[in-house]
Amino acid sequence: MFLPHPKKKFYYITLLRDPVSRYLSEWRHVQRGATWKTSLHMCDGRTPTPEELPSCYEGTDWSGCTLQEFMDCPYNLANNRQVRMLADLSLVGCYNMSFIPENKRAQILLESAKKNLRDMAFFGLTEFQRKTQYLFERTFNLKFIRPFMQYNSTRAGGVEVDTKTIRRIEELNDLDMQLYDYAKDLFQQRYQYKRQLERMEQRIKNREERLLHRSNEALPREETEEQGRLPTEDYMSHIIEKW
Repeated sequence: MFLPHPKKKFYYITLLRDPVSRYLSEWRHVQRGATWKTSLHMCDGRTPTPEELPSCYEGTDWSGCTLQEFMDCPYNLANNRQVRMLADLSLVGCYNMSFIPENKRAQILLESAKKNLRDMAFFGLTEFQRKTQYLFERTFNLKFIRPFMQYNSTRAGGVEVDTKTIRRIEELNDLDMQLYDYAKDLFQQRYQYKRQLERMEQRIKNREERLLHRSNEALPREETEEQGRLPTEDYMSHIIEKW
């Protein structure tokens, strides 16, 4: 006899990062020879055609590319990567850019990414490691052995770019910028809610402990009073006379 396996409950979680820092970090990663050739980019049961998703480079990888070259490729999947990976691409015809107008496509993707982010049991922000840890622990009722550390020395942190370049990166990642602003607000709301809930639980716990302490103090005193209560002289005389 085979018993059915109990259904497992899965949670979707993610970490978001400041779009400019994330973009620069990916560029440095690609510059060192990283590729995503093994990624299938499946959508609606199929992979995109070469016409739908052209390559930004020829050869085995894009190692040594400059930041300008990285930004100039219109097919670069680094652009708005966070929105694209969170959104339901089937809503916009997957990688078929002619399916709907570009402006409408962008809005649908952004709203889809926001919805999926809201529906996630947990998401964190790279720039807020301690709060991310707190939310994770409170959400899944566990405790990490060590506290998360906020490291600011990253690949992106070592890149010096001028204001004009930063503005260009923000333009290329406009959807990610909007998503990140939304995520920061939602993240703070969840954090504040969990903090308020924790304080309320602590107040209830403290009140219960005080009540228990008072009960324990009162109980021995009542027993002592009962044990130490002796018959009065008049009562004893009455008993003796009766018997």
